[in-house]
Amino acid sequence: MTDITTEAASQNTDLDSLGPVDYIVVEFPAGKTNFTGEMAKELLALVDSGTVRVIDVLILTKNEDGSVDAMELSDIEELGPLQAVESQLAELLAADDVENLAAAMEPGSTAGVLIWENLWAAPFASAVRHSGGQLIANGRIPIQAIIASIEADEVNAIEGD
Repeated sequence: MTDITTEAASQNTDLDSLGPVDYIVVEFPAGKTNFTGEMAKELLALVDSGTVRVIDVLILTKNEDGSVDAMELSDIEELGPLQAVESQLAELLAADDVENLAAAMEPGSTAGVLIWENLWAAPFASAVRHSGGQLIANGRIPIQAIIASIEADEVNAIEGD
């Protein structure tokens, strides 16, 4: 993905105060796409509370032949509540990024790609940099893995009795 410092500079953001940046890709089967409903409401609540700053939103459609169409949020006519964040967005993903993200998609599906800055962690990230530290690894544990682990522990507890 393109360098976030380039993006921040274009929006006059103080580079020293940037928080960690994350992305997710959410896939919907054919005919089941709804980006303006409950998801939009929850995203806007995070933005309004100052928890996150949305950097980019991209909609990918993988055709049955495997080709991919990419649309920026600003290309969508009816944004509903997402209109509030659309004017703040910039194009961050390169063509190679789109190809890599679309590789995991099923033909006929649509996916939303969301890139955001974790504003809640920005002061800590800045303090780390001021202390001479640097991020050398990060990761995310999928919620499905946590649920499976908890369920396995519960089964083991019951069988162990």
